[in-house]
Amino acid sequence: MPKGRIRHSVVHWCFADYWTVEQTCQIARNLGCLSVELVASDQWATLKKYGLTCAIAGSHLFVQGMNQRKYQPMCLELLRQAIDDCVAADVSTVITFTGYAHDTGEPAAGQNPGPAQIPKNPVRIDPEEGIRNCVAGYKEIVGYAEREKVNLSLEMLNTRVTTHPMKGHPGYQGDRLDYCAEIIKQVGSPRLGLLFDAYHVQIMEGDLVTRIHEHQQIINHVHTAGNPGRGELDASQEINYPPLMQALVDVGYEGFVGHEFIPTGDPLKGLSEAVAVCDV
Repeated sequence: MPKGRIRHSVVHWCFADYWTVEQTCQIARNLGCLSVELVASDQWATLKKYGLTCAIAGSHLFVQGMNQRKYQPMCLELLRQAIDDCVAADVSTVITFTGYAHDTGEPAAGQNPGPAQIPKNPVRIDPEEGIRNCVAGYKEIVGYAEREKVNLSLEMLNTRVTTHPMKGHPGYQGDRLDYCAEIIKQVGSPRLGLLFDAYHVQIMEGDLVTRIHEHQQIINHVHTAGNPGRGELDASQEINYPPLMQALVDVGYEGFVGHEFIPTGDPLKGLSEAVAVCDV
């Protein structure tokens, strides 16, 4: 069983082609994980049955985010609903995104356009305008998050990988840690923090241990995956996860580490290895 210094979580969408939510819960519990995350709130009762929580809940999607004023009412409504769901089920954190730096149109509900759907000559939002819009938008919801004692976690995503819509996000505005950190700083609430996804950070910036120390005060959720490819955390990829996890322990990180890799082989073997390699 895990040593307890890293609070492991399973990101369900990565395994949805292999396991139901209930099967994922059974496997998570057997591996000593404490959570199955990014699961719809109507499935949280199943998690609870197995003694698990949902470490981070979904809200709006990453394409149409807080950096565009026209999408803020939708984002705020979804964030408020997610916060309410979290309060009812004792879930701690909700994910959020800057959005893309250009208008992608109106995808169907629940869909994010992949790279091929990005306009050839999009009207882009200036980075500083994106920050201003995000700050204004988050200030409309963060007081509610504070009152309800629920965290918001702003994720940085990579914009370099173009081969798969869930491996890279060309056009995403918050593709640098400092950019996301500036939004969080200007909002100025302990309830808005940073989702540190090691896979995305490695692609855009590298130097992961240093980045953890630099941003230790605002990191409130962590994701893992192997690079290149967003596959397993095995010896074929370049991220050395034990020192990364030790850095989290060293800075006093007490949140969850969600394993968010896309299996290329046996999913149970890959998940078991991910828990083992990260359990410092």
